Amino acid sequence: MTKKQSWTVFWLLFLLYMFDYMDRMVIVSLFPFLKQDMGLTDAQCGLLVSTVYWSILVFSFPASILVDRWSRTKSISIMAAFWSMATLACAFTKNFSQLFIARTAIGLGEAGYAPGGTAMLSANFPKEKRARILGLWNASIPLGSALGIGIGGFVAQHFGWRHAFGLVAFPGLIIAIIFYFAKDYKTIRLTKKEENGKETKLQFIDMARQFTHNKTLVFNNLAFALNVFITTSLLTWLPTYFHRFENLAVDKASLKASSIMVLAIIGAPLGGYLSDAWSKKRENARLLFPAISSILTGILLFIAFMFLQGKIQYFVLILVGITAVAFVPSGVAVTQDVVHPGLRAVSLSLNIIIQHLLGSSLAPIVIGKLSDIYGLDRALTILPVFAFLAGILLFIGSFFYKKDLYT
Repeated sequence: MTKKQSWTVFWLLFLLYMFDYMDRMVIVSLFPFLKQDMGLTDAQCGLLVSTVYWSILVFSFPASILVDRWSRTKSISIMAAFWSMATLACAFTKNFSQLFIARTAIGLGEAGYAPGGTAMLSANFPKEKRARILGLWNASIPLGSALGIGIGGFVAQHFGWRHAFGLVAFPGLIIAIIFYFAKDYKTIRLTKKEENGKETKLQFIDMARQFTHNKTLVFNNLAFALNVFITTSLLTWLPTYFHRFENLAVDKASLKASSIMVLAIIGAPLGGYLSDAWSKKRENARLLFPAISSILTGILLFIAFMFLQGKIQYFVLILVGITAVAFVPSGVAVTQDVVHPGLRAVSLSLNIIIQHLLGSSLAPIVIGKLSDIYGLDRALTILPVFAFLAGILLFIGSFFYKKDLYT
């Protein structure tokens, strides 16, 4: 694939990921309207976010096998079209059950997108730039989330919440059709080199050992889940937090929350750049760097929610918007560094299963339930604990990276 073709694929994947998160997160700015129209509790609102991640969790692994063994471009295109149509269906729901089913369908469509996109970028760009490229790509997540939350709040406030779903659904459908015709890479054979130099087919036990005996992946994936719990909690509940405790209108609260999380556009690429730069001097920097950024995020969250309010709290949360996602490009790059090239999508799908099982699927409902009992302001004070634990796990994992690196 030529350099021009590689960057064309990159920007198409960037747009799809952005629209993915617009569709995924638009609902959080609609919570006050849904509570009013459907009589939902905070826990039920959290479920409408969590169900997307549960669906991704269940279908990510089989979808990633399809991606690795069939076609990246066709798989991604079909899934993107499916999640866009499911988002549109949300606009026509009449009650919580129908909306829950439609949101679940969004996750089904999104299940294989991240593994497929990551595998394509890992194959199209050199290894030494991997974290940097993945950091740039993952900047689409906060951008899409911020646009979804901001646009959703504005449209719902002025035109009704149903129109918000319809507006964000169509762009992804258009890019999905274009991506169907994008340049794919040749499917990589699952083989290994014997000591005599001869290549033999990789057996199932060999593939399983790539994941079960890989300590780097274990610590990296667990830490990833803890950090994702934090980012998902902030994406889901910051608009409601500002609406309740600063008495802001829904559109203004959504815009304020978006202005914090959109700064991950800086944090993700910066994290990838610094990680790659440090890797030239220290081989395990792709675990050490996110360990440091996780600890820093924990400190900032502790200060913001325990001691501050108003403008000063907002300034500290702006810093969190940068540091909280700095772990992503390194963490994703590690899932590609330590496995066979033909198992890259499967490796990321394993990461996604763990991060959704222990992180993003739990965060909305756990914070929502704690909010129902203790109040949202107190519920958010548990987040620093997750950041500190993530930092510790990444530091431990850094000792195994050199041994587990795939050569």
